[in-house]
Amino acid sequence: MHDDHRLLARARQLDPEALAEIHDTYYPIIFRHISFRVSDTQAAEDLTSEVFIRLLAALRDRHAPQDSLSGWLYRVAAHVVADYHRRGYRATQVELDETMPSHDSGPLEMVESQMVNERLRDAIKDLTDDQQMALDLRFGQGRSIRQTAAAMGKTEGSVKQLQARALAMLAKRLSEGDSVL
Repeated sequence: MHDDHRLLARARQLDPEALAEIHDTYYPIIFRHISFRVSDTQAAEDLTSEVFIRLLAALRDRHAPQDSLSGWLYRVAAHVVADYHRRGYRATQVELDETMPSHDSGPLEMVESQMVNERLRDAIKDLTDDQQMALDLRFGQGRSIRQTAAAMGKTEGSVKQLQARALAMLAKRLSEGDSVL
């Protein structure tokens, strides 16, 4: 935590090494967070870059985050993703898997797996931004409740509540889908 504060202080001075360290440390995490919400890899890369462009602008304009760099980056990422979806960039796309099929699974298993992934992605989209972020930090990145609370700028109790409600909502949505298939 103290290293994060020192790094942020150096970044406020526009120290190139600090900016590079922030990018190297947080880009993969923020990209994974965004790609969890945006199925198009190219769009996720563009949106992640936008988050870091906004960080640079905030540092230059002296509106940089004061306490939690990761929390600030996650909030900006949530806004960038919301803007992306609001603008209607959600064109229906089918992702083509160019890899060779495994000998372990046949076409039926691959289709079933893809259908489950699509249902899960659709169910996740129905969660609130905070619920999505809590699940991403807890399960996607393996952070503890305390670390998740710090990154989100929330109490541990509120993170536990967000997580419980999100998991309950996902379980309900996925079980409803079982009766449809």
